Amino acid sequence: MIIDQQYLITFLALFFLISGFFSFLINWLFLKFSFNLGARNDGEMNQVRWSSNIKPAIGGISFFIVFLISISVIGTLPRQTDYLLDKHLIGIIASTSLGFILGLADDAYNTNPLAKFILQLSCAFILIISDVYIKISGNQAVDFIVTIVWVIGLMNSINMLDNMDAITTTISMCIIIGLIAIIALSGPALSTFYLVMLVGVLGALSGFLFFNWHPSRIIMGDTGSQFLGVFFASTSILFFWNFKEQGVVTGFIQFKQFVVPMLLFIIPLIDTTTVTIRRIMRRQSPFVGGKDHITHHLAYLGLSDKMVALTLIFTSLASLPLVLLLVLNVIEWTGWVTFLAFVYFAVVFLLFQLLYNLGAKKHTIKLREKVAAAKTQASF
Repeated sequence: MIIDQQYLITFLALFFLISGFFSFLINWLFLKFSFNLGARNDGEMNQVRWSSNIKPAIGGISFFIVFLISISVIGTLPRQTDYLLDKHLIGIIASTSLGFILGLADDAYNTNPLAKFILQLSCAFILIISDVYIKISGNQAVDFIVTIVWVIGLMNSINMLDNMDAITTTISMCIIIGLIAIIALSGPALSTFYLVMLVGVLGALSGFLFFNWHPSRIIMGDTGSQFLGVFFASTSILFFWNFKEQGVVTGFIQFKQFVVPMLLFIIPLIDTTTVTIRRIMRRQSPFVGGKDHITHHLAYLGLSDKMVALTLIFTSLASLPLVLLLVLNVIEWTGWVTFLAFVYFAVVFLLFQLLYNLGAKKHTIKLREKVAAAKTQASF
């Protein structure tokens, strides 16, 4: 049965409002009655998060609850799918559920890094078994490895980005808007179920943002970031990595497929790459937290927390028009266009490196001034 387009738009708009309300209500109730549930103020968290105030890490619970509501709503829609699509859905539900459990355990017990990695690897395996993997080369072994790297990398990237009020929440909303736009404008006719899931999670994020915008009262914690990481990895594999070059020889890596995920995940990719490279250069572990993210260095430059969030939101959304022009074939997707997309990413990356270095210098000067002032005061 084909769902009427006007009915679908009305249904999705209404479901977004309902999801946002439920998310707001869930987070309000948790905030009202659970002052210590998931509260994070230990030494490790203080090394990572910008604010040192105690805040419950409970936002991710509302994401998962609304996600489950979305799944139940999907079951009420007219059937217009086959076994393969059901297999995809089952894989996404199973992997995101495992990601949620992993994040919940990490928030509660500070999971061992090896155990955390094994569970993240399990999320990738579940998706591969469900036929949700990146088909980029024609060689399954290569495709599986790329998928594993993408899933684990994205789970950690979204987690690392959650270090300042509203950053991960707003960037995640930008990514979902990109997903919805691509599915609505160019996705297969049988993608209604995914639209419902995406609109539900978008509503959950919007309801949570009320409490997470600076100054925040709650944070999403690993419960939220691990769930979002798997959710984005799985849905992006289906809808961001499927723009293939026609007639390419099997076994050849298709650079065209990197363009859409590269542009729409531009902030998480730049932040994770920057932090990883710079920590390795300092001979530090990339997996040990610290206040060395692009968010922190924009704040060192003098931007307020709200301005940092708005800067990253603008950067994230700036890529969306280019992506839509390519997806809709308004711009012919040639090899040169692919090359220019990589150049655009490189320019934005280098711009943030410049801002990062300026912020680092300004922060160093302030620290030296504080030390000098402390020595002067001690001498009197």
